[in-house]
Amino acid sequence: MKPISLIAGALIALYTLPALAQTPQGTLTNVRGTVVKLDGQTLLVKPRKGADVPVALASGYAVLGVVKLKRIDIKQGDFVGVAAAPGKDGKLHAQEVLIFPEAARGTGEGHYAWDLRGKGDTMTNASVSGIVSEARSQVLKLSYKGGEQEIMVSSRAPVVTFKPADASLLKPGAAVFVRGLKKPDGTIVAQRVVAEQNGVKPPM
Repeated sequence: MKPISLIAGALIALYTLPALAQTPQGTLTNVRGTVVKLDGQTLLVKPRKGADVPVALASGYAVLGVVKLKRIDIKQGDFVGVAAAPGKDGKLHAQEVLIFPEAARGTGEGHYAWDLRGKGDTMTNASVSGIVSEARSQVLKLSYKGGEQEIMVSSRAPVVTFKPADASLLKPGAAVFVRGLKKPDGTIVAQRVVAEQNGVKPPM
C-alpha cells in the first residue's frame, strides 16, 4: 500500500485552490464523469454533459479510491472538506463531506467558490469546532484561518474519505473526479484521479 503521505500530496493538489482558478500555466479545471477508457497515460472521461474529455495523466500519477463513511464518523477536531449550497432558509447545506486523512490536515484551508452543482456552491476546508444535532440534520461548526462557517448536514449527504488505490479502478463505466490543469491549447493534464471503489462514487 502507498504511504499516507501520497494521499496528502494528492489531496493538496485536488483542494488547494478554488474551482476554475487561474495559474501561470493555465486554468485549474474539475472533470466529473465516467471512464470511457484508459489508453496508456490518457484517460478518456464521459462528462455529465458534452463530448468526451481526454485527460493526460502525468508520469507516476496517483489514484485515490473513495471509501464510504457515516455522519457519526464526523468527530470534533476532524479536518474536513464540505461542498455546500445555500438553501431556501439562507443556510449552507452540505452536498458532501470529505473527512481528510490526518496527514492531509490543513489542505486547502478556507472557504471559497466551488462548482459541484450550481453557481452558489462553496467548498469549506476547515476543522470541526462543534457539532450540534437537530431533528433531521447535524450542524457542523467549521473553523479555518480567518473565519468560520456553520453547515447543515442531512442524512442524505454523502460522507467519505480516500485511500490509496491503483489504475485497476479506472475501468470503463467507473465514476471519476479529476482536478487538472487546462492549458492554453485546451489540453488537460492531471496528476491524480479520484475513482469509484466498491460502488462508492466520488461525491465532490
